[in-house]
Amino acid sequence: MPKANNHIEALSKIAQAITSDLYLDDILRLIVTVTAQTLGSKICSLMLLDEKKQELVIRATQSISESYNKKPPLKVGEGIAGKVVREKKPVTVYDVTEEKEYKYKDIARKEGLASLLCVPLLVKNRAIGVLNLYTSKPHNFSRNEIHMLTAVANQAAMVMENTELMVKSKIIQEELETRKLVEKAKGILMREQDLSEDGAYRMIQKYSMDSRKSMRQVAEAIVTAQAVKGR
Repeated sequence: MPKANNHIEALSKIAQAITSDLYLDDILRLIVTVTAQTLGSKICSLMLLDEKKQELVIRATQSISESYNKKPPLKVGEGIAGKVVREKKPVTVYDVTEEKEYKYKDIARKEGLASLLCVPLLVKNRAIGVLNLYTSKPHNFSRNEIHMLTAVANQAAMVMENTELMVKSKIIQEELETRKLVEKAKGILMREQDLSEDGAYRMIQKYSMDSRKSMRQVAEAIVTAQAVKGR
């Protein structure tokens, strides 16, 4: 593995990607590609934790190996990546084909994989995945290389957290807008049809079920019809 004199440049490229308008999958793919190029890696992959299933699944890799990319998920605590998620610490393996904890030795032999550096993706001390770096020849990873991959993993974790926050805030915003519309529609029905608040809500609910439209769509239609009427 070549000396990583261009670590700063790689981190800069990744930082630029994070602040760009690229989609999440594109950013993650760019992270593994730049990391693999910088550290002279045979395969670099990013695995994310499915918290419901407690499984790690490959989300991004620059590998073109179908057998590697279709590797089955790993349970937390299973294999090297599962161990890294559980313990929240980097792990290095000199030769994965000889490591008893490594799960897919057949794929490693087929793809010519030797050493592995696996670091956790941490968000507020919670492991949400791992970043894997493989070499094609046995290699003792330096402290510098471990720090470099940890820095990249931290940036990847930040991307995931920001995306999750954006999605949550979008959902909350949509819920608030829906509530406002339903309240407005209820007020119109209460005035026009002399209904109680509960009665107006039930009417919107019934329209929604009968028409197979969301409560928001029904409320929007009532509010729009009232606006047209008032012109």
